[in-house]
Amino acid sequence: MAGELGVLNALDVAKTQLYHFTTIVIAGMGFFTDAYDLFCISLVTKLLGRIYYTVPNAPKPGTLPPNVQAAVTGVALCGTLAGQLFFGWLGDKLGRKKVYGLTLIVMVICSVASGLSFGSDAKSVMISLCFFRFWLGFGIGGDYPLSATIMSEYANKKTRGAFIAAVFAMQGFGILAGGIVALIVSSAFDHKYKVPSYKENPEASLVLPAFDYVWRIILMFGALPAGLTYYWRMKMPETARYTALVAKNAKQAASDMSKVLNVELEAEEEKVKTITESDKNTFGLFSKEFAKRHGLHLVGTCATWFLLDIAFYSQNLFQKDIFSAIGWIPPAQEMNAIHEVYKIARAQTLIALCSTVPGYWFTVVLIDYMGRFAIQMMGFFFMTVFMFALAIPYDHWSKKDNRIGFVVMYSLTFFFANFGPNATTFVVPAEIFPARLRSTCHGISAAAGKAGAIVGAFGFLYAAQSKDPSKTDKGYPTGIGIKNSLIMLGVINFAGMLFTLLVPESKGKSLEELSGENEGDGDGAEAIEGVGSARTVPV
Repeated sequence: MAGELGVLNALDVAKTQLYHFTTIVIAGMGFFTDAYDLFCISLVTKLLGRIYYTVPNAPKPGTLPPNVQAAVTGVALCGTLAGQLFFGWLGDKLGRKKVYGLTLIVMVICSVASGLSFGSDAKSVMISLCFFRFWLGFGIGGDYPLSATIMSEYANKKTRGAFIAAVFAMQGFGILAGGIVALIVSSAFDHKYKVPSYKENPEASLVLPAFDYVWRIILMFGALPAGLTYYWRMKMPETARYTALVAKNAKQAASDMSKVLNVELEAEEEKVKTITESDKNTFGLFSKEFAKRHGLHLVGTCATWFLLDIAFYSQNLFQKDIFSAIGWIPPAQEMNAIHEVYKIARAQTLIALCSTVPGYWFTVVLIDYMGRFAIQMMGFFFMTVFMFALAIPYDHWSKKDNRIGFVVMYSLTFFFANFGPNATTFVVPAEIFPARLRSTCHGISAAAGKAGAIVGAFGFLYAAQSKDPSKTDKGYPTGIGIKNSLIMLGVINFAGMLFTLLVPESKGKSLEELSGENEGDGDGAEAIEGVGSARTVPV
């Protein structure tokens, strides 16, 4: 049985040691870069509108047309979806390590290229930017299934959830870093070029060529952390579960893990051959056997991630519009272009520092005590509650005296997204599927999430465009669009609670117990039933 393979059992019972933390850092820096690259675009879209779409002597500064903003914001998500499917499949075909470095190379090149986007007019610059951000997203997409799978296959079963969640928690630091970099860059330029607000002097507020460097520097900075981790990724050995159960090389698996764990491990070649050649351990993704054993699990991981990302990405990418709508960020004409970047970055950094980052680490600390199911259900529940609490009395929150209360409650939705489904939807698909399909299934689940992110990015953008005719001179979305969007997000989060019932609890079990690979020539049904019965709330 796979659960009795010495090399895999050694990994399952290993005490927490240096290689665990090394793997967290190596894989986590990829997610730091992913989050930075995906979310830093929201910091500079208003600046892009000012630079490339302001009409001379207009009463207010220019903004990106809705179709251009949708493309600039959402094209990286489209690339990410494609990358998750492609690299997830490739990780099961060629091995985790062989593909892992390739994703970083793509990210580094495309981060730099995004900042170097060229063209002689607004249209050509935006097309160039969208092209490079699509391929940047493609590289980012590969990081999701590979990082999750590598961490799950290296971890011990007692603290596996915390280790995988810690990798994903680096996303919070990436979002925070995006805000900090934007604050530093915008402050430096604002200090050097004393520029009046648009209302005071429209021409002087806008035309400085130096402003074009601000968004380019912010985007290119994402190449730095990715480049720094490439060497260490290439030094990692292939995971023992891939080497033994997929590549069927017991000797290499034992050799690699002997070095990692500093113990002598036996190469159990006959046992590996028996396991990997069992009829119950050779079924494919599109087989009836997979549908029977893991079909509902895959539906559950895909649906919950899809619904979560509609809410999570729309909140992150368009929080600047919400803050403008409630007046927390002044109207554009009352600021110069660089000061607007500073204000948006300050708001995003505050939200990340006070709610996003703490939410991730609450999950890291508690996931192996509370379990994945309980945390995911709790997160969706509180996100639903806070969304409706913001949406139904929206007129109350939009009043000037109540804006701080709005920001606090809005921040709590981020906290419970991250101390909830945003972390667990990443963790569970890396645990419950067979080794030969693990990266593929995680990629499919993650791609479903990015499909939700695309719906959130494009859908929320147009929903928030509704204007109150009496406020057309203000230049920001009104409560008409924001309120309806918040109600819709509340409904989506409630649906996430329902689909969570399809997701099994994976706390405290080995990967082979969860996937049924320890059943040998048995029918494997008992393992799957056992997984379902471990759920906190019975279905």
